[in-house]
Amino acid sequence: MRILVVEDDPDGGRVLCKGLREQAFAVDLAADGGAALHKAYVNPYDLIILDVMLPGKDGLEVCRELRVRGSDIPILMLTARDRVPDRIDGLNAGADDYLIKPFDLGELLARVHALLRRRPRLNGPVLQIADLSIDTHQRKVIRAEEPIALTAKEYALLEYLAWREGAVVGRAEISEHVWDETYDPTSNLIEVYVQRLRRKVDAGHAVRLIHTRRGEGYQLSAGEPDAD
Repeated sequence: MRILVVEDDPDGGRVLCKGLREQAFAVDLAADGGAALHKAYVNPYDLIILDVMLPGKDGLEVCRELRVRGSDIPILMLTARDRVPDRIDGLNAGADDYLIKPFDLGELLARVHALLRRRPRLNGPVLQIADLSIDTHQRKVIRAEEPIALTAKEYALLEYLAWREGAVVGRAEISEHVWDETYDPTSNLIEVYVQRLRRKVDAGHAVRLIHTRRGEGYQLSAGEPDAD
């Protein structure tokens, strides 16, 4: 899943991005309202973490503009303002949730997962595809009762394919949701990671779950014949 963090404090933004990346999220950072809107318009983010106090357009303006333009991206608003009227302003601007600074990273992550679960296929913390179980809270993967050790990026790719279970997902869509804006579209990283997942998830099992659809992309589903 790919998240946009909008924070003008360099240290705060760096710490928040680091914490999210350690949880296997792809993260982009914007330092002001104008940059945030530009990134939100050109990238398909799964969630935005938006500070209220920003140079130029503040977080409330950014949130309102996104909603006026029809965006339904979940927005978690951050602010040092803890008065009830301030929280009401944030929610009225279109924010889905509101967190007061300073906050505990664990609470922020819990709210992020809660917002993501509201989207299709993520209505619970565990994704189940045949005998493959993916715990999106603890980032634990089990197949046929055997745990599978994955790197952060391997997990992020598997979780995204699981979220799109049954759909054929192209390289462009994968790069947009699993990698951040530094991804090089000419690289073969996606192919490399798919092969790694196959070795860890499918090796030794009669039923393959990860399939290649030539010229189209990749698919995670049970009981489908492999097209490789």
